[in-house]
Amino acid sequence: MGDTGPTGPVMDRDEVDRALARLGAEHEAIETSLLALQDHAGRRLLEGAELTGVTRERWAAAEASITLLWTYFDAYAGALRTAREIRARRRWSSREDLAELTELLRGEAVTVAGSAATAGAPAPHGGPGRLSERYSLVTLVDRMNQLYAASLDLVVAADAVWSALPARIDLLAAELQRTRRLAHSVGVRPGEHPAGDDLERITRSLTKLRERVVSDPLAFWLPAEGSSAPGGGRPDTTVYDREARALEDVRREIDAVLAVRQDAEQRIVRLRDLLSRADRTLAEARTARGEVLAKIAATEVPVVSGPPTVLQEQLATAAEYRRHAQWHRLSPLLESLEQKAEDELLRARESLTAVTAPLAVRAELRGRLDAYKAKVTRLGFAEDPELVEKYEKARRMLWSAPCDLRVAEQAVLRYQRAAADVLGSAPRVPGQGGPVDRTGPGA
Repeated sequence: MGDTGPTGPVMDRDEVDRALARLGAEHEAIETSLLALQDHAGRRLLEGAELTGVTRERWAAAEASITLLWTYFDAYAGALRTAREIRARRRWSSREDLAELTELLRGEAVTVAGSAATAGAPAPHGGPGRLSERYSLVTLVDRMNQLYAASLDLVVAADAVWSALPARIDLLAAELQRTRRLAHSVGVRPGEHPAGDDLERITRSLTKLRERVVSDPLAFWLPAEGSSAPGGGRPDTTVYDREARALEDVRREIDAVLAVRQDAEQRIVRLRDLLSRADRTLAEARTARGEVLAKIAATEVPVVSGPPTVLQEQLATAAEYRRHAQWHRLSPLLESLEQKAEDELLRARESLTAVTAPLAVRAELRGRLDAYKAKVTRLGFAEDPELVEKYEKARRMLWSAPCDLRVAEQAVLRYQRAAADVLGSAPRVPGQGGPVDRTGPGA
């Protein structure tokens, strides 16, 4: 057709029929989406909830958007109905009908009362506050799509948070209650044990978290970066995850307390044995010190301390805790005592070694002297006057009390050198082995 109007060339009958079919399909799709949004569980929850914070603000705007959506849809449906009525007047539409349909289908022929003000956005032909606005059907569909996507995104996000977090919080709270009962049975209570204080804090945190999630779900929503799909994102579980980890730490602490209850007697018996062995070792060291002071002269002998009474007192406290089932106090005390008892036994052994060191030196000198004497005798020089004299002198020093170790060691060295000189100058005796060993007493 050659006729034109304000919206361009007038549409022919085929173009009108195709446009009406397309608009009818769009109408059905939009209506289905709006009804689905109306029936969405998240929207119903939002309508009935006592909202706070960012969710209350955004839901108030979304409600206005949904109301405007239906207003737009009604205007769209009305325009489509009018167009269908015009097309149905005649089987072969007149030029006037086609011009009217062209204006209705392509022009800004749809009037929406107060739409710009309700939407809170500038209208195409003026600022907000106008009593009505005119739109084309294409523009109207675009605006409905935008409002629908934003409203659906909010509803889906809130529903996702409500579907995920409260149930998980309730499960964790139930586990928390079981843990509290178990903790109470082993004496882990607030004000008496750090784990008891942690349980109280976790309880308060979960209670507050659930209240906030129910009243302000959008505060716990993390949108997906770069995603334009409605509901793109995930619930923010940061606080929940932190408290779940804290509860797991408490459970491990209580497990440790339970383990103490099971083997407390065995550990206390082992501690008594360790401290008893340490005491006996120290007593032996004190006895040895008296012997060293009596038998060894000119030697500094370290003082031996007595058994630490504080460990015995702590051991008695541990036994008292066990009798009164105070496992939460017994657990750290046993761990500390076990390390201290091991250290005390090691200290006692080191003290005994240090005290008896002069006796060990004397024994080594005696053994060296006798070994050289045996070798000299085996090789036939037992009656050598010089060797006999030096041997007797060294022997008197080593077997007398108190023994001066420095003087005795010099005497042994003189006997060794004299024996080496005698053995080195002696001819080889057939049947008595090879050359004389100058470095030691030999086998």
